[in-house]
Amino acid sequence: MKKKKTVVLLVFLTALVLAAGLIWFLNRPQAADGAKSITVEVVHADGTKKSFPIHTNAETLRQACDEQKLIAGRDGEYGLYILTVDGETADESAQQWWCITKGGAELSYGVDEAMIRDGEQYAFTLKTGW
Repeated sequence: MKKKKTVVLLVFLTALVLAAGLIWFLNRPQAADGAKSITVEVVHADGTKKSFPIHTNAETLRQACDEQKLIAGRDGEYGLYILTVDGETADESAQQWWCITKGGAELSYGVDEAMIRDGEQYAFTLKTGW
C-alpha cells in the first residue's frame, strides 16, 4: 500500500514538473524582429556610469553587446560568464561579478537568453561579494 502511494506521488510530481516546464516554454521571453534601439548603462566599480545607445537587428542582449564589443568573458554550460564590460574586468579573487538588470530588475537568466525588444534599458553593474 505504501509503495503504491509513493508511485502515485512520483507520477503526480513528474506531471507537475512537465506542466511547469511547458508553461515556461510557451511564455518565455521572445525577441522582437527587425531593427530596435536599446540602451545599456555600465556602472563601474568606482561608481562612474557610461551609457551606450545600441541600434541593432540582434535578437539577444549578448549579440547586441558583441556587435559593440562591449562585453567579454568565457563560455560555459550556462552561456557567457561575463568577465569584462566596457574594458573593466571583474576580479574574481575579490568576488567581483557583473550584475545584469533590465528596467532596474535583476535578470534571473544570462545574457545569451535575454531577448531584446525596442526601447528596453539594461545595465551591467560591477558588484563585489557572492
